[in-house]
Amino acid sequence: MHAPAYHSLLPRAERAGIYHMPFAADLALEEAAESLDYPMHRVDLARVTTKEAFLEAVGKALDFPDWYGHNWDALADCLTDLSWMAADGYVIVLERADAFASAAPTDFATALSIFQDAADTWRDDGVPFWTLVGTVSDGLDWLQELA
Repeated sequence: MHAPAYHSLLPRAERAGIYHMPFAADLALEEAAESLDYPMHRVDLARVTTKEAFLEAVGKALDFPDWYGHNWDALADCLTDLSWMAADGYVIVLERADAFASAAPTDFATALSIFQDAADTWRDDGVPFWTLVGTVSDGLDWLQELA
């Protein structure tokens, strides 16, 4: 898929959710998000192997407010609020997620569930909330491809 196709896909809240980051599509997705004025936040998980480190990395990358409590409930609250960066849509890229997925598979699954719940909540308001997971692991075959 190329930039014009992403430009048509990203506004579709009914399709938004958690997807595998398409190989070699990073620039096209970034261009599409920028053209739609959707913030695209990158969370580098290369050195993340624990729940605590994941929560810290997400909080820092999305510039969560001071009241962010660094726990699953606080993550859910922040992802479904985002009033400090109001936009018509959101794109979050969880980059290099393999280490976290391997080291803490239960926490990784919980995190993705929270991101999916946030997408579902935003969908009710007609706001697309995309989470793209960058991984090379074959162990994450259950992630949908963005198409």
